Amino acid sequence: MSTLSKIPATVITGFLGAGKTTLIRHMLENAGGKKIALIINEFGDLGIDRQIVNGCGIEGCNEDDVVELANGCICCTVADDFLPVMEALVERKDAPDHIVIETSGLALPKPLIRAFNWPEIKTRVTVDGVVSVVDGPALADGQFASNMDAVQAQREQDESLNHENPLEDLFNDQLMAADMILMNKADVLGAEKSQQLIDELTKKLRPGVHVVATSHGNVGVDVLLGLNAGAEDDLDVRHSHHEHHHHDHDDDHDHDDDHHHDHDHDAFESFIVDVAVQADPEQLEAQLIELVQAHNILRIKGFIEVTGKPMRHVVQGVGTRFTRYFDRAWEADEDRQGRLVVIGQAGLDQAAIAAALSDTAQESAA
Repeated sequence: MSTLSKIPATVITGFLGAGKTTLIRHMLENAGGKKIALIINEFGDLGIDRQIVNGCGIEGCNEDDVVELANGCICCTVADDFLPVMEALVERKDAPDHIVIETSGLALPKPLIRAFNWPEIKTRVTVDGVVSVVDGPALADGQFASNMDAVQAQREQDESLNHENPLEDLFNDQLMAADMILMNKADVLGAEKSQQLIDELTKKLRPGVHVVATSHGNVGVDVLLGLNAGAEDDLDVRHSHHEHHHHDHDDDHDHDDDHHHDHDHDAFESFIVDVAVQADPEQLEAQLIELVQAHNILRIKGFIEVTGKPMRHVVQGVGTRFTRYFDRAWEADEDRQGRLVVIGQAGLDQAAIAAALSDTAQESAA
């Protein structure tokens, strides 16, 4: 079967906080009638990441078009999680026009790309392109993510993770596997610094791979989709620091016997805080920043209700950097209880954090 007759799939890589979810929402909002199915593999407690995307309120963006793989790094769970989902998507009577796969920030790209050569899906789907999202301000500071502690928390909580690559190697693997690089948050950097980073990144890339400066994932869908890379057919040119030891397709996939994990999974914890209706989301954000600094919180994300507003308000924070926006209208019979997931190092004072948020709600309503 020719590549043109297969369903194209775009793989999106990038570290935690780089802006992958924002990019995907932008893609869905500007799909131009194209039916896109989405597979999410980001570190997302209690389905919050899936809900953020499902909240797009976009015509054609249906609940069954969004699948969350929450069992860990996608490159380590290919046989158990990814392939069955892909088979189900391509076998649907209303098969999607395009599949978008948001990988965990810790995912090695090549095992996932290689999976497209497995017989179950090889004749039905192709890798249209690999897009790597880079956090521009973090890179300018000599880091790969804006909150490296949060990246480490993600690594330690993923029980399926069977590779311990240095982050620099993982970052370079994502770059070398990519057909396009999006250097996100360019608006924070300014034109001169953005161009400097683009020039530095370009030197590391395969010939013909472009770096595009973006802000808030705002890049045309026609730029991202339709790359026609057929990435599964040219793996040899996508060099990797870590030629992994994942099982081939004819292995028995007995991961319980073959994978041994020595992560300290008790080093981090997460919990949910119910948040009352807020009159001033900006005031809440200021309080959240204070809590992050006082309690060494790594991530906060969820939804709140704002007084007098008919739309749900999304809150996402990595370290002290927060983004907020109204994503969709509340449904008539929907539970509007605000809820935030708090992720941090073990020993968080959950009572104090919950009490502080309760005080904020009371002050906001006063």
